[in-house]
Amino acid sequence: MEESLSWQKKNIIKIRDYKVPTEIEKPDGENLRDQIEPWLTALCQSEHLSLLTGAGISNAVHFIATGSAGAGMSQINLSVFKDEILKKSKESSERAGRGSEPNIEDQIRTINDLIKGLDVFLCNSSEETHKEFLDKLKTLKSELEEGIKEFSNNVLQAESNIVTSAKDEAAEYLMNFLLSFASRIATRERLNLFTINYDRVLEFGAELAGLHLIDRFVGSISPIFRSSRLNIDLHYNPPGIRGEPRYLEGVVNFTKLHGSIDWSEKDGIVRRFALPYGAADITTYNIDGGSLMIYPNSSKDRETSEYPYVELFRDFASSVIRPNSTVLTYGYSFGDDHINRVLADMLTIPSTHLVIMAFEDTGDRIQNFYKKAKRPVQITLLIGNHFGDLKTLVDHYLPKPAIDRTTYKMADLLRARGVNSKISNELEKEEKAEDHE
Repeated sequence: MEESLSWQKKNIIKIRDYKVPTEIEKPDGENLRDQIEPWLTALCQSEHLSLLTGAGISNAVHFIATGSAGAGMSQINLSVFKDEILKKSKESSERAGRGSEPNIEDQIRTINDLIKGLDVFLCNSSEETHKEFLDKLKTLKSELEEGIKEFSNNVLQAESNIVTSAKDEAAEYLMNFLLSFASRIATRERLNLFTINYDRVLEFGAELAGLHLIDRFVGSISPIFRSSRLNIDLHYNPPGIRGEPRYLEGVVNFTKLHGSIDWSEKDGIVRRFALPYGAADITTYNIDGGSLMIYPNSSKDRETSEYPYVELFRDFASSVIRPNSTVLTYGYSFGDDHINRVLADMLTIPSTHLVIMAFEDTGDRIQNFYKKAKRPVQITLLIGNHFGDLKTLVDHYLPKPAIDRTTYKMADLLRARGVNSKISNELEKEEKAEDHE
């Protein structure tokens, strides 16, 4: 199809068999599986594998559980500087390529800039000189704090809706989605899992799937964020076997690029406090009164406002900008410039590949990134309400978990007995793909 045409409301595919982005009017999972699943399986055998998720994964799980989308990005209700903040928030959204409809992040960013400016302007003013501005500044800070708490409680409500749903398939599909990428064989580097979400949907799925998440937090009672990123991993000693310890299966390096609703900062220290999944009110558990670390939340000065996010983005760049690296995105709308720049830089390395899976190309942002990157050979596209549907992806297209040894043993037995089965044929294709890599 012509690249000038919008991809919105269309099912777009571009893999090895489709040299250019192609619209599929009536996609059939059974027929397309033989083309897509082996291709994704081969890509997931890359030396370095990363998965980047956005709001789409949380909305998909919430929709399966409840039939409705999850917590949105609605704005904070303000009583002061409302028109000025709205105007600058729109400009912020447009600069990021998200159009003229700002979200809560644009609003928080603008409010923070205004608070910093007013703090400078009023630093030597007496209460009598600029009483009106001082009152407005106090009100603005209070409304920002309350707005963030309200937003966090909405996120918690969405978590509660998932965990209390009578439908088990939401958790099952989430687990299978994560296992498709996380169950790497021991000779490959661990999956690097990145998310820009504030909720704990991925942590919830990982816990149900038995995955071990390794992040920058150290400690058990009140984990503290550490600036140094140590190469920590999990090993075990097989009974009766001497030699080097073996890697434990199901271990994932995990990074929340925009922070989390259970992170708080106080006195320059970022902690993860004990917040039950789907709790009713966040203020009940953030007992130390620390500032919630939701990007780009307010902080006292420039240094703390960049910390710990600058460390997290550094982890992201160092993990993906490497030779023989594959990055898969799901539910990420390409509305964050700082992330898009890293992905574009990664594609300058010829041996890297980017797989974009999305339910919708909102605002043509994915198409614009694709055109701007100018690396069509290194980009795979699976876009639309068919390819971006979580159930369809898991049932038809995503790779089979690499640690499913039972299936491999059964296929070996069938081949040894001369039985030409579909399972053995599929596994032969996977083995050839691994050997080719």
